Amino acid sequence: MSSSNTHPGSFVVCSYFVAWAIYGRNHNVFDLPAQNLTHILYAFANLDNEGRVFLGDPWADTDKHYEDDSWNETGTNLYGNFKRLGLLKKANRHLKVSLSIGGWTWSTHFAEVAANPDKRAKFVKTSMELMDNLGLDGLDIDWEYPKTPEDAVNYVSLLRELRQAMDEYAAAKGDSIPYLLTGAMPCGESQYSLLRLNEMNQYMDSFYLMAYDLAGSWSNAAGHQSNLHGGDNNVHKAVQHYIQQGIPSHKIIVGMPIYGRAFQNTNGIGHPFEGIGPGTWEQGVYDYKTLPLPGAVEYYDADTVSSYSYDSAKRELITYDSPMVIDRKAEYVAQHRLGGAMFWESSADFQGDHERSLIGAVSKGLRRHAPLDTSLNHLSYPTSIYENVRNGFE
Repeated sequence: MSSSNTHPGSFVVCSYFVAWAIYGRNHNVFDLPAQNLTHILYAFANLDNEGRVFLGDPWADTDKHYEDDSWNETGTNLYGNFKRLGLLKKANRHLKVSLSIGGWTWSTHFAEVAANPDKRAKFVKTSMELMDNLGLDGLDIDWEYPKTPEDAVNYVSLLRELRQAMDEYAAAKGDSIPYLLTGAMPCGESQYSLLRLNEMNQYMDSFYLMAYDLAGSWSNAAGHQSNLHGGDNNVHKAVQHYIQQGIPSHKIIVGMPIYGRAFQNTNGIGHPFEGIGPGTWEQGVYDYKTLPLPGAVEYYDADTVSSYSYDSAKRELITYDSPMVIDRKAEYVAQHRLGGAMFWESSADFQGDHERSLIGAVSKGLRRHAPLDTSLNHLSYPTSIYENVRNGFE
């Protein structure tokens, strides 16, 4: 991608795929809209207080046998979601898969690990082993969130050592396709102003901005969770900060929610609320594909570039991005020469070619300006512990 004054040569469309999607949500790797995606971030790997990175759900990640998986293969073989991702990569050479480490629940040990050179070394070694064994294209750091200036310095050290290990790994394999080092980045001012973004930039391929959750159960009033403009906090303000800190615009990927946040007993945006409702899987949070709820009307606010539903009988407001908002955000990404779009997370979208699919809407919007990224993924992993990965799933 170029960082010249034109839009990038191509756009990233990335989605998180969560390990737990295969359970109640009944959403599997083979349901992913590969034709509309360029990158997949697999959530999550965990880390312990010694720096060891390990998979969060081995059954889902590496063990589950699907209908066409043999129980009689000799040797050690990969199954589960990562086998499915390997097959998906083989069939779609443009699709790159990274392992996301941390997340909201599993960021507990980041600060102590990043502060200690030995623990950082363990983090680098074990995360690189996972990348190699599972046949992946990169690692995504989801540290939520660095809290002190020391954390910010140590974050840079962790990234530097990971980048060095990736480059050495690629060189040892004679691999000309680079491996990707990315991060999920905060959009709250108190969090992003702490980070040493200019120093992080030299080691990172993309900055995935978590440009959602700007309002929720913790807020004083019902509000927009992912508005592009307006209010005290908005997506544009965060994007501008990253650019002002020296991040090339083509490395900035704007995150978009595939879920809504609810406010009950409210008269609307900016008004007090009481309660957040049951949600789809957790309180106050609704899968986008369930919205608007029966009885609610969807509204679009052109000034802030945001949407929401409101049920006047129940006095319930849900803030989420509609296809119209996603289309406007695609225009914004192209206009500001940003790198593309990221979504949390694939299971909550309308599946297939549904007209309300948000992943579909953003890829359509971006393609009006430039093609989606077609850079190749990796298929060769001669040192994987898994026989079928070494054999390229032949």
